[in-house]
Amino acid sequence: MLGEAAVFPVRRILCVGRNYAAHRAEMGGADDREPPFFFSKPADAVVPPGRDPVYPSATSDLHHEIELVVAIGAAGFQVPVDQAAKLVLGYAVGVDLTRRDIQARAKDKGQPWDAAKGFDDSAPISAIRRWTGPPPQGRITISVNSQVRQDATIADMIWNVPEIVAEASKLWRLAPGDLIYTGTPAGVSAVSRGDRVEGAVEGVGEISFRMT
Repeated sequence: MLGEAAVFPVRRILCVGRNYAAHRAEMGGADDREPPFFFSKPADAVVPPGRDPVYPSATSDLHHEIELVVAIGAAGFQVPVDQAAKLVLGYAVGVDLTRRDIQARAKDKGQPWDAAKGFDDSAPISAIRRWTGPPPQGRITISVNSQVRQDATIADMIWNVPEIVAEASKLWRLAPGDLIYTGTPAGVSAVSRGDRVEGAVEGVGEISFRMT
């Protein structure tokens, strides 16, 4: 998934929750800069470019969440913010598919989100673009059946990429093969079987698939 016929061996997937203020508000959160929190998806949740995800079982409210994805290319543990960029190999466009009805029930009962977030085919991703220099800051969008649903800029993130990588490295020993989904802007909504989903991050790439 590197766009050069090379394959990125996915080791694990970490995801940041509520990293855009507008999305935090639409999900009922406070407008503050609390530390980022993480949840995970299994490595086999990845849907590589060219394959369509299968609509999951046990839900009637599947939501899309467009995200910038960080691909980790070097090992690091307890990395300071000013050194965190050295761990980044590149970036991709990802969609965090969420069984929102299951998530809502779990929240109400104080239960884990695993079944809401970590199911089969829950992490579509574009090819990874190798990257040097400052992280992307441009536009991030997603449309369903040609109707724009989410439209924001990466610069709107509450916690930027170096801060996210540094914080993750306090909790896990990061290693090549790790992917970090960095959060989604406002506008998350439902997708149905047969819907065409198209997303993009300016300067990074595009993602396109149909819910099958």
